[in-house]
Amino acid sequence: MDELDLALVNALQHDPRASWARLARPLGVDAATLSRRWARLGASGEAWVTCYPGPSQLDFGAFALVEVGCLPGANQRIAAAIAADPCTGSVEHTTGGRDLLLTVSATSVAAVSGYVLDRLGALDGITFTRTHLSHRLHREASRWRLDSLSHDQRRDLERGAGSGTGQEPGPLRDDEVAVLLALAPDGRRSHAALAAELGMPETRVRRALTGMLSSGRAVLRCEAAHWLAGWRVTGMLWLQVPPPRLRAVADRIATMREARMVCSVVGRANLMVNVWVHGMGELAAYQARLVSLYPEIQIVDQSVTLKWIKRVGRLLDEQGRGVGCVPLDPRKTSPADLTGQNS
Repeated sequence: MDELDLALVNALQHDPRASWARLARPLGVDAATLSRRWARLGASGEAWVTCYPGPSQLDFGAFALVEVGCLPGANQRIAAAIAADPCTGSVEHTTGGRDLLLTVSATSVAAVSGYVLDRLGALDGITFTRTHLSHRLHREASRWRLDSLSHDQRRDLERGAGSGTGQEPGPLRDDEVAVLLALAPDGRRSHAALAAELGMPETRVRRALTGMLSSGRAVLRCEAAHWLAGWRVTGMLWLQVPPPRLRAVADRIATMREARMVCSVVGRANLMVNVWVHGMGELAAYQARLVSLYPEIQIVDQSVTLKWIKRVGRLLDEQGRGVGCVPLDPRKTSPADLTGQNS
């Protein structure tokens, strides 16, 4: 990916559905060139825009990170089966005391239990699971940005981006879920294309999408093949923070450049931080900086991602390119929905 590719991805992180004409001025390139660039990036799987339930839905369901241990030789088969499941948002093959790390969004804590017991329990070769139930997302990965734009370019893009309306989030309605799932493979699809696929009036599609995004019930996110974009090391830190300091420390860590996702969880390690950096040396330096800034925290565990198999519904190859899509479906996260699925 060259500098213009990265700048285009960075711009779409600020405003994923911005028109090419809107992006032409801050990027200094004509709209036709941007359109061709994006078409190439999408065709190669190097970049994409997706849509998924927003962090506000945590108030109406449950979010968990699940560690999975596998028998030797079973990792790839198990990872592929889990990645094909719409209940699973992301799947990583990692170092450390687990083979796979999953993110799971469910309709309830009971549905998380059903996922672990019924879905994962049906897969041969799993030796253990360890579930970390989150009670607060301090930073969600759609807020993370590449560093390919100047300050003036970022300011220009932020001026044009939409903002929330302040309306109550509420749970997703069925028509909103339908629009969300249709947008998951390509978050830049037109209202007309969505309306034709879903058999809805275009005005209804537009209203559903606007309402979801402005209230935080759904999130649009521009992603890139992280390895090709230069972010070659990703990993997870399990931190122990004194409970009275948890929220303050977590909120501050959430502002750090390297922190892509930050969530409070229940357990001895009560804060999990997903970190993206350019190299292993930066990861070590980041950990040293964390402990220096917040001496009260303890790094309980850590892992480096050897391979992303799935990230927020997108199936990935070894370089992080998108090669398929299995969207996270909030309607299929109850134990009853899991029964009878292929394993």
